Amino acid sequence: MPAASSRRSPARTDTAPLSTLSLAQAMARLQALARPEQLAGMQRFAMHGEARLGVAVPQLRALGKALGPNHELALQLWDSGVPDAQILASLLAEPQRLSQAQMDHWTLGLQAWDVCDQACLNAFRRSPLAWASIPRWAAAEAEYVRRCAFSLLAVLAVHDKGRADADFIACLGLIEAAAGDERNFVKKSVNWALRQIGKRNPVLRTEAMAAALRIQAQASRSARWIAADALRELRGKAGS
Repeated sequence: MPAASSRRSPARTDTAPLSTLSLAQAMARLQALARPEQLAGMQRFAMHGEARLGVAVPQLRALGKALGPNHELALQLWDSGVPDAQILASLLAEPQRLSQAQMDHWTLGLQAWDVCDQACLNAFRRSPLAWASIPRWAAAEAEYVRRCAFSLLAVLAVHDKGRADADFIACLGLIEAAAGDERNFVKKSVNWALRQIGKRNPVLRTEAMAAALRIQAQASRSARWIAADALRELRGKAGS
């Protein structure tokens, strides 16, 4: 019989079954995956947040897969305020169990754009409350709440394959209304949503390009940037 390997997963810091880890045990596993040497580089890419550990997203996804759905642990991880733990929370949450109050609470606790986008990609887009949340968050004043609206719309444009074109067309007005928001993390998500809607199919490409031209006519610098960037990509798609 071959000798057993002496190598151990760097995340394994206890002997509890993965599905029954406590918050303290889950945090210990995250601490074991910390990459403090990466934090300065992450800061340069505006991946902010107090107590960030620098855990790589593939490692977070592997840990999330190992732990499996665990809604209660997800809520506790989110409330830790640690960005890495919040991304893990988005992987463990059970979207059907997310209440509107919980989703709103998560958006209000955001400290970084990457956590926002991971929450939208991993949890919010799968919630039955996703579409109703978009106009509510788009009307909010807080920067990351508003980013959530358009990041969620962008990921839905990619992943909600069966959604009617009319639902995306109805959201173009929200995009136009937010195009004047000069805050960096808002304008980039508005642009992202516009481009992703336009890339779904030829009908939506035409509608998104028309919206971009209307945005282009707005006076703000952010609106002009959003329109120019979207038109450059969508015109390229139209000619491909």
